[in-house]
Amino acid sequence: MPESIKLAKAQLKELDANFQNEINSDAWVTVQFNPESLKVSFANQIVTPPGAGDQNGSPSRQFVGAGTTKLSLQLWFDVNSSPDEEKTTTAEKYTDVRKMTERVAYYITPKQEGGKFIPPAVRFVWGTFQFDGLVESLEESLEFFSNEGIPLRAGVTLSISQQKITKFVFAPVAASPGGTAAPGTRPLTQAVAGQNLQGLAAAAGKTANWQSIAQSNGIENPRILQPGQLIDLGA
Repeated sequence: MPESIKLAKAQLKELDANFQNEINSDAWVTVQFNPESLKVSFANQIVTPPGAGDQNGSPSRQFVGAGTTKLSLQLWFDVNSSPDEEKTTTAEKYTDVRKMTERVAYYITPKQEGGKFIPPAVRFVWGTFQFDGLVESLEESLEFFSNEGIPLRAGVTLSISQQKITKFVFAPVAASPGGTAAPGTRPLTQAVAGQNLQGLAAAAGKTANWQSIAQSNGIENPRILQPGQLIDLGA
């Protein structure tokens, strides 16, 4: 990857109870690998009024409540792949991936506030995408173990919800230095069944760049691409 390009990493940040200010920076999490996709779903609360079934024609429906918005995403953590931001020595590296995922689990762990227990308010931000809410569910899958039975790799599926539907929020983002197009701003190439990243890069005349392409696209296994997966070959 060119020195002038630094891959932006998604973050989880704690918010105050009013979902206004970012607080407690020690609990913020910078993801190890950016998610491959984000799923945002919206739902209004609509009910059919009592007695509507006695009327002729289609029954009327009423909107009640403010609706809900939900963000779903999956994050991956691997003790053998330290993020660039953490210049750790071998002695400082994690040996159990749960030491990494417990920082994410912080956001689903309720804290006592008066007579109530509620999880911390959280902001997920990645580039211009921003979503504030509460972690509704967290599912951790331990994928790989050492000979001693220590988990080394984990997938964490998060569901973050807010009890309202609001206009899209666009977080400010700095322009790429030197006028270089940032990853994600160029046309994407779609992988076909049985294709690997090295072959895809070679077909585009970028055989020597396949490693930087894998890094900029967050690809863990360049030998296996999913059919239809979109790749930015501009790295």
